[in-house]
Amino acid sequence: MLNASLKELSAALAQKKISSAELTKLFLDRTSKLNGALNAFITVDAEKSLAQARVADGRIAKDDAEPLTGVPVAHKDIFVAKGWRTTCGSKMLSNFVSPYDAHVIGRFNDAGAVILGKTNMDEFAMGSSSETSFYGPVKNPWNADCVPGGSSGGSAAAVAARMAPAATGTDTGGSIRQPAALSGLSGLKPTYGLVSRYGMIAFASSLDQGGPMAKSAQDLALLLNVMAGFDPNDSTSVERAREDYVRDLEKPLARLRIGVPKEHFGEGLAADVGKAVEAALAQLEKLGAKRVPIGLPSSGLSVPAYYVIAPAEASSNLSRYDGVRYGHRAKEYSDLADMYRKTRAEGFGAEVRRRILIGTYVLSHGYYDAYYLKAQRIRRLIANDFVEAFKLCDLVVGPTTPTVAFKIGAKAADPVQMYLNDIYTIPANLAGLPGMSIPCGFGKDNLPVGLHIVGNYFTEAKMLNVAHQYQKATDWHKREPTGIHP
Repeated sequence: MLNASLKELSAALAQKKISSAELTKLFLDRTSKLNGALNAFITVDAEKSLAQARVADGRIAKDDAEPLTGVPVAHKDIFVAKGWRTTCGSKMLSNFVSPYDAHVIGRFNDAGAVILGKTNMDEFAMGSSSETSFYGPVKNPWNADCVPGGSSGGSAAAVAARMAPAATGTDTGGSIRQPAALSGLSGLKPTYGLVSRYGMIAFASSLDQGGPMAKSAQDLALLLNVMAGFDPNDSTSVERAREDYVRDLEKPLARLRIGVPKEHFGEGLAADVGKAVEAALAQLEKLGAKRVPIGLPSSGLSVPAYYVIAPAEASSNLSRYDGVRYGHRAKEYSDLADMYRKTRAEGFGAEVRRRILIGTYVLSHGYYDAYYLKAQRIRRLIANDFVEAFKLCDLVVGPTTPTVAFKIGAKAADPVQMYLNDIYTIPANLAGLPGMSIPCGFGKDNLPVGLHIVGNYFTEAKMLNVAHQYQKATDWHKREPTGIHP
């Protein structure tokens, strides 16, 4: 059961081969054994989880089940859940118990899924390695000396180590796709606005997007069927007809045009990652796809643009936690160092303090035009690159990350190197496009490599189709971390 797909788990529950209570206890027991070493979960409440499971068993007995009824799902600790502690990886919220459910949590509850626990993450989602959490770093199940990626590293580690069959994550600059790649999983960042951000603690509101993480594309499709949908409580939620993301999984790939950006295969891409990605592209061609060379000339500017825009939005969002309005009012502070000292005293970690400082600086009087507005113009150029690319191809495909997972602490003192790990994923966030990562092989030290797929707006079904067909022809997504046994 620990290695079963969501479809297989759903069938086993429907056929009464196992109850939801038994299935939930199976994953809770595994979490109890492994979490001490991997630190994937911040909060586990077996009593709450098993109570939900018993309710799900009642629905199944009455033939009132949906595909995920009774299935345990872990949730990134950025989604508030009624009665559950929600910390966002921060000391600041260490005692916060939510009085309401995020829209995503509510949809899973309505579907009858079981909350397995709240997963560890970079503090306020500010990080690419899951090392900045107040509750300690998350370890990669493939090598505990390495990071699992971030900020959704706890969700990635939980699924990779088979402590959960699936999990939710959020992606602001790659925080679903990058940990999926480094931890050997499938992860999807939907089109901006497809999944409600209501009840999801904000980092950068124009970039944040919730999405699913699981072992396979088929699992992602089932999860997205639950997560996607209009929410009047979120002003950025898109009102559009509901889709069944499972519907196109079995379509052949004949005549599919995959665009391969030359900018993603140059300097900075490790040879082992490049080799695995090239093999994946060759496999897609065998399945009927046609490779088309494309250019994304502004993509090299994505990292500097992102690290102006995201901290600027974060500095405004995080101000609510101590009652001080930063952002555009930063000019009222005569000394930025005073703000740095204040946020330190309030309990933020070093990475959050640094980003608040950057965000405050770029929004302050005299710098707004020079930095923030210029970054927004670059954002438009990046989006335009994709508009031109999709005239030539159906999907953009390349590496998810430039390297495999790096050692814990290896980049902590060099923020620029940490940021560059997201160089291939950030453009999709700046453009609001859907992106996903799936396992496509192994690189140095037998660590996973991810294949990145970016689609045009609201083409998640097409992306999942391509990923599923690739996974039918390969078994990378079925590989387990060494030393992690069911």
